[in-house]
Parts: sequence; C-alpha cells; structure tokens
Amino acid sequence: MITTSLELRQAFLDYFVERGHTSVPSAPLIPQADPTLLFTNAGMNQFKRIFLGEESCPYARAVSIQKCMRAGGKHNDLENVGFTRRHHTFFEMLGNFSFGDYFKKDAIAFGWEFLTKVAELPVDRLWVTVFRDDQEAYDLWRNDIGVSENRLARLDEKDNFWQMGDTGPCGPCSEILIDQGEAFGCGQSTCAVGCNCDRYLEIWNLVFMQFDRDSSGTLNPLPKPSIDTGMGLERLAAVTQGVSSNYDSDVFRPLLENIAKATGQEYGKATKADRSMRVIADHVRAMTFLITDGVLPSNEGRGYVLRRIMRRAARHGRMLGMEREFLYEFVPTLVTQMGSTYPELRQMADTVAEVVQGEEGRFIGTLEQASPLLNQILQDTKQQGKTQVSGEAVFKLYDTYGFPLDLVEDAAKEEGLELDHAGYTQALEEQRERARKTAKFTQAASRTDVVKAIEQFPVTQFVGYAQQQAQGTLLAMVKDEQVVTESQPGDEVEFLLDTTPFYPEGGGQVGDQGTLVGPSARIRIYDTTKVAKGWFLHKGQVMEGSLRVGEHVTATVNGGLRADAARNHTATHLMHAALREILGPHVKQHGSLVGPNRLRFDFSHFRGLSLRQLEDIENLVNEQVRQNTMVQSEEMGIQDALGRGALAFFGDKYGDQVRVVEIGQFSKELCGGTHCHRTGDIGLFRLISEGGVAAGVRRIEALTGDGALRYEQKRESDWQELAGVLKTSPQEVIEKTKKLLTTLRDTERALDQAKQKALDQQGAGQEATIREVNGVPVLVQRIDGLTIQDLRTFSDKLRNKVESGLLVLGSAHEGKVALLVIVGKERAKQIPAGKLAQHIAQFVGGSGGGRPDMAQAGGNQPEHLDKALEQVYEYVATQLG
Repeated sequence: MITTSLELRQAFLDYFVERGHTSVPSAPLIPQADPTLLFTNAGMNQFKRIFLGEESCPYARAVSIQKCMRAGGKHNDLENVGFTRRHHTFFEMLGNFSFGDYFKKDAIAFGWEFLTKVAELPVDRLWVTVFRDDQEAYDLWRNDIGVSENRLARLDEKDNFWQMGDTGPCGPCSEILIDQGEAFGCGQSTCAVGCNCDRYLEIWNLVFMQFDRDSSGTLNPLPKPSIDTGMGLERLAAVTQGVSSNYDSDVFRPLLENIAKATGQEYGKATKADRSMRVIADHVRAMTFLITDGVLPSNEGRGYVLRRIMRRAARHGRMLGMEREFLYEFVPTLVTQMGSTYPELRQMADTVAEVVQGEEGRFIGTLEQASPLLNQILQDTKQQGKTQVSGEAVFKLYDTYGFPLDLVEDAAKEEGLELDHAGYTQALEEQRERARKTAKFTQAASRTDVVKAIEQFPVTQFVGYAQQQAQGTLLAMVKDEQVVTESQPGDEVEFLLDTTPFYPEGGGQVGDQGTLVGPSARIRIYDTTKVAKGWFLHKGQVMEGSLRVGEHVTATVNGGLRADAARNHTATHLMHAALREILGPHVKQHGSLVGPNRLRFDFSHFRGLSLRQLEDIENLVNEQVRQNTMVQSEEMGIQDALGRGALAFFGDKYGDQVRVVEIGQFSKELCGGTHCHRTGDIGLFRLISEGGVAAGVRRIEALTGDGALRYEQKRESDWQELAGVLKTSPQEVIEKTKKLLTTLRDTERALDQAKQKALDQQGAGQEATIREVNGVPVLVQRIDGLTIQDLRTFSDKLRNKVESGLLVLGSAHEGKVALLVIVGKERAKQIPAGKLAQHIAQFVGGSGGGRPDMAQAGGNQPEHLDKALEQVYEYVATQLG
C-alpha cells in the first residue's frame, strides 16, 4: 500500500517503465526551447516539438514527473493560493505520453489500472467525463473498463477538449474524478460532475491528440494520433492519504510544521493564520525551485513573478507576527524533503537561502511603513459600509511607498472587499499626465522624415560575414537631417548603399569603420547604424572629391578594428557561458558593449563576485582560447535554433530566421554579430573590473588580444615603479607595504590618544552646568575646534550625566558648525533628537536630522552658534509644556 508521496512518485514511474515507457527527467521551470512561454506549466511542454512533428526522439512512449509553475501568464493560480485546498503556484505533474504509438484504448486502460490497482482508489467513488462527441472514448470506458453509465458524463469543449493554440494539434480529453462526498460540495441541488466546488475532484486528464485544426477551423485527422496525460502529484497524494486538503498531505506537512513552530502558531486552529501558513508553505516551494532553476527577483518577466511570490509570502509572515527575515529558514526543510528527487536543490541550497533573505530584508522596510496605512484604509472602508477600497488611496500607497498593487488586492480580498481598479487607473493616469507636463522632450521630426525617405529604397544587402570589401551603389545621402543628392569635401554625411560589408551597431557590437571610395571621392566612415528593419547608414566625412547619388563606390571595412571587435565579441560569448557555468543558470545578459578596444557585459546576479570566482571565470575563458575551437555560425528557423539548445530568453524578440553562433560544446547563442574564426584568435582574455550597476545586476569589463597584453605590460610597469618608490624589489613590495601600514596605524593610534587627552583637558576647562527644564536635565556645551566625529567621541564622557535627559554639543571649526544631539530613551519619543537638531541648525544656516535618540547637524554661520545652543532650552520647554 502506498503511504507517502515519495512512494507515489516511484510507483508511477515504475508502472509505466514496466509498460515500455522511457523515464524522462523533468525539464527546468524555464522553458529552454520556447521563449514565448513564461514558465513550464505542464508535462507536455518539453515534448511540444515532438507533438508538432518538428523533432524526433528515440522513444515512442515516455513517462515523466514534471516541475510546473502556474503564476503569471495565461495559467495563474497565485491569487487563489491559501484560500483553497488545491491551488498551488509550484506543483509536480505526473504524465505518460505516446508519440504516435498507443492511443485511447491503452491510455484509458493504463489510467484506470494505475488508480485502482496501484494507488488503490475506491472504484465506487470514481467518475469519468468524456467530450460530448467522443463516442469512441465513451464506449471504451463503458464496455472495456466497465464504468457504469451513471458515472459517465459527457461535457462540452470548455471542459473536455484540448488545443495547443488557435490552430495545430488538438483533440478531445477524458478526465477521471473522485467523489469526495457531500461535505465537500457546494450544497446546491444542481451540484454534479462539472461543478466548480471540490466534491467531484479531477484526478487525471487524458488528452487524445487526434486532430489538426487549420485556419478555417476544420479538424483534420492526424496521421499519428498521440497521447498526453497530466495528474497533479499533490492532489493524488492527498486522496491516497485520505486527507481533505493537499496541504494536509506529507507533501506540505514538514513545511507547515516548521512554519507553525517559527511563528508560534498551531496549524488548524485559526482560519486566517492557517491561510497565511499555507501561502508561505506554497511560496517557499515556488521560490526555492525558481531560484534553483535560474530565476532571480527583478522588476520584469519571470523575475517579477518571483518577486511577487516572495513579497506575498513576506506579508503573510508579518500577519503572523514575524518582523524579521525568516522565509530563508525553511529552505533547508524543503531541501531535506525533496533533495533526493531533485539533487539540484542541494547544490543551490545556500544560494537560494541568501537570495531569499536579501529580497525579504529589502521588502521589510516597505512593509513597516505601508502596512499600518493599508490596515487603516481597509478599516475605514469597512466602517463607512463600503465594499470597494478607494483606488486613489491605494495609488497613494503605491506611489509613496512602492507597496505592490497585488498585495493590496490580497489584503482587500481577505477582508471581503474589492479594489476600485478604475479609480486606481485614473489616479495613475493623472500622475503620468503631470509627469508629461513637467518633463521636457525634444523630438527630431526631421529624422522621421529621413526614415520615411529611406524606406522607399530596397533594404541593404549585408555581405560582411564573408568579406570586408564590396562594390555598392549609392542610393541616398543625408546631411543635417536633410536628404541630399551630392556631397562636397568636409561634409558630414550618412550614406545609404544597396550592398555593404559594414556591420551596423546592434546586439551590443559597435558599428564598423572604414572607407568609401567613389569615382572622384574618398570618405572616412566612422560609424555604421541600422534604420528600421534593414537600411544601413554609413556615417562619415568626405575627405576629398565629391559624390553623387547613383555613383558606384568601393566600401572597405577597417580590418584591424573589425578583428579587434570580433575578438571581443567571441570572448563575450565565452565569458557568458563561463559565468553561467560558475555562478549558475540564473545568469542572464542585461546588456553589453562590444567595441574594438574593450568589452562590457551586464548580467543578473545577486552579489559581488569573489576574487576566486573572477579567477575561475578568467581561467575558464582562457582555457577555451587555448583549445582554439572553431567558431561556427548558421542561419536557421527560430524553432530549429531553440531545439538545438541555443540560448534564448523570455521576452526577447526574435524573427522567424535567426543566426546561431556555436563554439564547440561550450557556447551556443542567437547572435547577429561578427566573430573570430577560432577561439585562439582572441589571444588572451583579461578581466579588468567587476561591480554593481543596479539591484541584482553586475557589470564586468574585459580586454582581449593586444589590449589585454598592453594592460598587463602597464601593470608590470606600475609595479616596478611602485617598487622603486618603496625602495625595494618587486618581489618584496607586498611585505614592505604591510610593514609601512603597520607603522602608519601605530602612529595614527598615538595621535588619537594625544587628541583624546587634549579633548579631555579642553572639556574639563569648559565644564558646563546642567539645567533642569520642567524636571528634565539638559546639558548644553560648546567646544570649538572639533569635527562631528570628535563631538561623538567627546559625548561618551558626558552621556552618563544626563541619561534620562538631553545632551547637546556644538563646535565651530574652520568656518563650519558641527552640532550633536543625544536624547535619553525615556524622552526620545517626546523630544526626538532629529527634530531638535533640525530646529537649532536653522540658526547657523544649516540643516540636520537623525534618529529619535541621536542626531547631528551642520551649518556655515559659526557666529550664531551661541544663539543656536541657547534655543535648546526654549525648544525643550515648549515640547514639554
């Protein structure tokens, strides 16, 4: 008898392997061959090209347990998670597949036998649905399996017909359901199979892919009908374990137990708390698997969905009383539970925990500021007897604190309220309109006219992959945003040719430079750009002679600069592959610059790279350089390219035909740029800098070839010069520097001690008296010649004199004023130090601020310092009065 989800997984695989199916591992959550799909959301995704006939495979039967994500895009269960027994963002789909092998008869027999004989579900509680016109499936269930007519239901297209898209493979499907009893029903007299309540719970969906729908809507029989089935592991585990909710099964129990312990709750005791714990358990699974498969939180695409999931979980943690980062603490629980099934979880466990903790920590500040205001908005709405939350109020919450709209909607839903989307949209548009009015835009209308004029010509024929010189005809010229027919010496002009070897700026690579030579003219080209979909403009200056439209020219690329750019471009591909290998599959290009003199690469990563990681990346790239691998390129259809494993990313736009650049088994990317013939042409690869450019985005700069060599020679020269300055050999520079730093620190320490002694003496000579203002001790003292840091140090000597009161120190030094305000904890709320510092700073022409217990200020009017300090007593008296 199967008692655990782990046993259920294995039993499913074993059953179908014994019946001739090949066990296929789960594909990643990021679809590798379909950039149009946000996440893998079904078991058939990885077999899509096989079903479409675009790809063959060595097996005709397959079985898999697929990681799936349904959050964002067409399939989105995010808002339902926590409110129902069965909705999840991340789940596992059990599936068996036939690619033109067996069809309905075997698929139905396999499904029924597994559920009744292996999973041991009670036959008398199972129901079956078929498509209304699928008599074949109906007869198989009725006659071969023996399902009674009163447990067979015919449903329409909405429930029992599947299609991949508006056209293409499609077919009827049959679902196996279990009757969970009246307690799970909606209580309506019409409740039956097909009802949206939980009584008749779908267990398994069998899709019979037998038609090809054409553009007219006609269903044409497929020559080789196929089978695609899907069954949620979490749902089946709950049914086999006899529990009423997926969250009560052993799939979720370990996580829920740890969440309850961490939050001081007891699962099953309170509806709201239970809901929050279910959300956290589901979302911890989702975020762990997403990060493991290479997604990082961001503000777009998959990263934005992950961020929403993480922030939603963080908010529910706060509802349970958690005011610190805590989600990352549950990652080890999940890794222990599922690491044997998915070993990649163990490999990425530390990285996942670090990313989760960092993201949650950044969001806590927003929660602290916005949550009380949100709660007030919801409370006011209910007190006013309204059912809709003001869209304007919600927009202010977003605009001021960046509080996400979807979390506001979640909170409203929990209180039985709706969101005024129209009001929110109106407030958003009004703000955008205000921004448009205050912003200043300059548009070159003439450029639009230029583009229109150029688009009347045929697109430029690019021959630069194969040659660096070509004959072309001059079709048009643009000077000062005007289309002209003739150019003279000294003119700065953009030239449009019918054919060119010049590569235009694009894909991060800068445009080619070179020369155009006409019958009587020579032009220096210093940049090449691409207009619209395919017109190349060569920007240059006429050096001698004149050139007229219609004349023939010889276009020659600067071969040296092209070769240098090619080295850097090929090195960029190698570095991208090395980054993904060393840091993980989450690395994605966010931008690049490939020029003749250097390369720059922006990529997604959540922390700075260590020296060891940088060395590993550099070594790995140089290893590929030494292997002197052939760099090959080929144009092909986008689906063919993706099917061969070329790197593509969700949201990026690709045409039907793409160019694939392949470097052995190490790198394969879609790319239109120019490259080396072999990796050995790069010569040498050298990283020169790494740093952050935005949250979650890092930047690397590097050099290749002669540039890398000159860089190393300059470093060696600088090292020799430094050795000379230190009067030592290059080999002893580090040791000599360490000794000098030790001596310097000792000297600074001695100076600090002498300075502190002088401060003590100065303070003793300017002893201030403590005044009591309305019973509160206030100590104000002026000690000139000190910086704000000196005042902080000096304050340590005086704090104990007014622990329950206020200490204010002021100093005039080199024409500037420094002020320090310290308020005892007992009075910090009544007299915040920051506000007091701000008040007195205005008398010395400055400003200030800080925490309630400590603040500082500055100014540029030292002649008014005494007046400013005298104001302290008056301010305190006013606040206490």
